[in-house]
Amino acid sequence: MDGTFSENDISGVVEADRAHIWHHLSQHKPYETTDPRIIVEGRGMRVWDQKGKEHLDAVSGGVWTVNVGYGRERIANAVRDQLIKLNYFAGSAGSIPGSMFAEKLIEKMPGLSRVYYCNSGSEANEKGFKMVRQIAHKRYGGKKHKILYRDRDYHGTTIGCLSAGGQDERNAQYGPFTPGFVRVPHCLEYRSFEQDGAPVENYGVWAADQIEKVILAEGPDTVGGLCLEPVTAGGGVIVPPDGYWPRVQEICRKYDILLHIDEVVCGVGRTGEWFGYQHYGIQPDMVTMAKGVASGYAAIACLVTTEEVFNLFKDDHTDPMNYFRDISTFGGCTAGPTAGLENMAIIEDENLLYNTTRMGAYMLDQLAALADRHSVIGQVRGKGLFLGAELVADHDSRAPVPEARVQRVVGDCMAQGVIIGATNRSLPGKNNTLCFSPALIATRDDIDQIVAAVDGALSREFG
Repeated sequence: MDGTFSENDISGVVEADRAHIWHHLSQHKPYETTDPRIIVEGRGMRVWDQKGKEHLDAVSGGVWTVNVGYGRERIANAVRDQLIKLNYFAGSAGSIPGSMFAEKLIEKMPGLSRVYYCNSGSEANEKGFKMVRQIAHKRYGGKKHKILYRDRDYHGTTIGCLSAGGQDERNAQYGPFTPGFVRVPHCLEYRSFEQDGAPVENYGVWAADQIEKVILAEGPDTVGGLCLEPVTAGGGVIVPPDGYWPRVQEICRKYDILLHIDEVVCGVGRTGEWFGYQHYGIQPDMVTMAKGVASGYAAIACLVTTEEVFNLFKDDHTDPMNYFRDISTFGGCTAGPTAGLENMAIIEDENLLYNTTRMGAYMLDQLAALADRHSVIGQVRGKGLFLGAELVADHDSRAPVPEARVQRVVGDCMAQGVIIGATNRSLPGKNNTLCFSPALIATRDDIDQIVAAVDGALSREFG
């Protein structure tokens, strides 16, 4: 593969895109005078656009998805073979890849036992919300229906998921929202000074205690679920402080609240464990996942629960309403679990959890060194190959750098042939964090190239 294409080969595709494609997260007015970017080919951690330009992808497909890298023939071949044998049957029946992948997945998730297939992270989270609501009606006369979510967290694009969305710019203009969702404070210690009463010591426990305050204010008998990201993604790559997660677990058990962990970004190796929550010694009741499950080789998402949650939907088989009355059409596709099996096998065969931990530590060190050279970097943070660098105008006030300047850094890196991300249309006045999530196959040379691109871009933008 050489990544080269002639104008005649691709011009028709570009015009078809310009005329008909509604791109995600994009303002289309510029496409009236400039060409949309078409990604034509990928191999390893690199992709080529329609002009043949090579880019090192430091965000795994733009949104933290292609965990094992591009061009994995073993995944493509396995999916092809399965599609010829059986491409689809509704999830009301089973399939061979569905059963085998569920068994493999559960091996990685002690304490959990049941897998519900669907086709996107948003949908998986919706399923979790519906389970909480149905349990409320089955056991509590509908009263224990409220679902708590955290400031800065993101759980998907549907109206239900936006109702549980802690990113006000993503939510703007899409209300009114579904009632019964209640926000709790964030746990970003770097910005604890913005929270009334936040201590210098033991901030993690204090931040978790704020969840208990909300529960008590709402009434514990009205709260059925708490949905949190293990490491906040688009809200600024927030690694929870020490003491936070054990206290959250304690609070949920105290008030009989189901703990729903959203692993859509962190799951399947991104943080150096199979799942982000596994760094913290907690036992969730529900876990949702999507992006890295098949590294984008097929559409798949999963909601995984404990047997205790599952049993709540079969305790009275004589009641025709007493089961989870839900279906996801494309949860019956066999391509997803087939790709998921091969994806997981690659991570094991190539020891990519170890590589993620090792290369993540190296990248964090390199970003910290970058912070020593550029005062605009207020803090670097992350877990595994999931990292962020928050840009501030002043270290004392920690005033965020304007989003336009952050986006110019992203654009400069793109011009250098390195694709990075940034918080985008998420937090009013605080879209100031550069985001990095290179594939789990990243090498030191890859990371050095990413960091060098950021170094140059920061120098040109901020001096």
